Amino acid sequence: MSMTRFTFTAEVWEHGGASSWFFLSLPEDEADEIDEMFAHKAAGFGSIRVQITIGHTTWATSIFPDTKRGTYVLPVKKAVRLKEHLVHGSVVQVALDVI
Repeated sequence: MSMTRFTFTAEVWEHGGASSWFFLSLPEDEADEIDEMFAHKAAGFGSIRVQITIGHTTWATSIFPDTKRGTYVLPVKKAVRLKEHLVHGSVVQVALDVI
């Protein structure tokens, strides 16, 4: 399986509601490069399959385009947040592999 890796630092943010979701917004440069290289392979809702590593945790998920923020957003599931002690405002180092 061929992968392209991007590394960046991002802040965890919470999208409120009845059941809050937590996300990271990709930096503009990385988002633009991913869009140029992989948008043609996007699935439903413009999603792109990725493998993420934050701290000691690696998992497969998708990033989604967010026109309001002008970038891709990455959902961070609860199991990862608990294991890595992440809360709203945590700043993390991310390794993102497009798969």
